[in-house]
Amino acid sequence: MKSLLVLNGPNLNLLGQREPEQYGSSTLNDVEALCRQKGESLNLGVECFQSNHEGVLIDAIHEAGRNHKSGELIGVVFNAGAYTHTSVALHDAIKGAQVPVIELHISNVHARESFRHHSYLTPAAIGVVAGFGVNGYALAIQALAERAEMSS
Repeated sequence: MKSLLVLNGPNLNLLGQREPEQYGSSTLNDVEALCRQKGESLNLGVECFQSNHEGVLIDAIHEAGRNHKSGELIGVVFNAGAYTHTSVALHDAIKGAQVPVIELHISNVHARESFRHHSYLTPAAIGVVAGFGVNGYALAIQALAERAEMSS
């Protein structure tokens, strides 16, 4: 069974308690369950990983790239949190690993503070899902699945 990686960055372990008016009341465990359920409906395995540390996220992207090259992994759904707006290193990791990544945001970052309007990841990503709450994860998984199906 092919799989995908759902990768979450800093502070996403605080989902459900951090700014619920912005991010909703779902916890990271709820999001991971939603992702696994969506994956199951598409006959895909879903691995979920969260870290508050940039280097650990880079390592996860590198590993995802190796797994993609071996044909095991169709891609990554990546909510990089605030690193979206600051990390050239994550951009470079995505480009270097050559793994399809969908950039994900729970909130509509373009309706928020101006510093959130720029993403270092967008130029390296195959697409962006933003503003659909945690449902965006299911949308991104569906998009990755459809892309993989078209590529095979």
